[in-house]
Amino acid sequence: MRLTIVLIVSLFSGLILAQEGDNVSEKLKAMETRLVNSETRLVNSETRLVNTETRLMDTENKLKDTENRLKDTENRLKDTDNRLMGTDNRLMGTDNRLKESENQILELKNKENKTVIFSAATGGGGNAIGPFNTDTTLIYRTLITNIGAAYSPSTGIFTAPVPGVYYFTIFYHARWSYGTHLRIYKNNELMIWTQDNSSTSDTADNGGNAVFLQLVQGDQVYVQLAASTHVWGSDHHTTFSGFLVTEM
Repeated sequence: MRLTIVLIVSLFSGLILAQEGDNVSEKLKAMETRLVNSETRLVNSETRLVNTETRLMDTENKLKDTENRLKDTENRLKDTDNRLMGTDNRLMGTDNRLKESENQILELKNKENKTVIFSAATGGGGNAIGPFNTDTTLIYRTLITNIGAAYSPSTGIFTAPVPGVYYFTIFYHARWSYGTHLRIYKNNELMIWTQDNSSTSDTADNGGNAVFLQLVQGDQVYVQLAASTHVWGSDHHTTFSGFLVTEM
């Protein structure tokens, strides 16, 4: 009886041990399969890592190349800016030279246009002008020359068109017993005069005077006939003349 029990127990234990051995084997196989899968995943991860690092290196190289190209572009841009600045400076210099040339041309043209010469006679048809009760501006109405149009035959006044030194002359002829007294004025300032006293024995006289005057633009020069005196009016006898000697 005891022997039977022992045999039954031994058999049962062997079955249990065999079953546990099978479980262990299955677990071991499962673990090996997981290990293989993990190793495969590790290899894949390492491959992906290598690929990623390779791509990163390529990206870094491309970035460095882009940075180098950017630096080169910036350097070329700076060089272009410097060349552009140099071109601007040359252009400014050319503009200045052009303006200077234009000013010189304009100055030369102005000098050509600043020829000022005039000569005029009183006119009057061979009759006496005066005497008058007051000093009177003598109007020389017959133009002989008026280059520059600085003399006005309607007022008898010469107006300086440019600053400079001018030369003026006056000549007269008188026939009556009245005296003659002519004065050249610059604006309201007496400059020179010429005169002949009245006479009953010497009734025909000629006289004149001349002067250099420094004038500014707009100064006026004219001749006054003194009160109670006269000149002979014609297109040839009594004259007022002047011209620009030099600009100042």
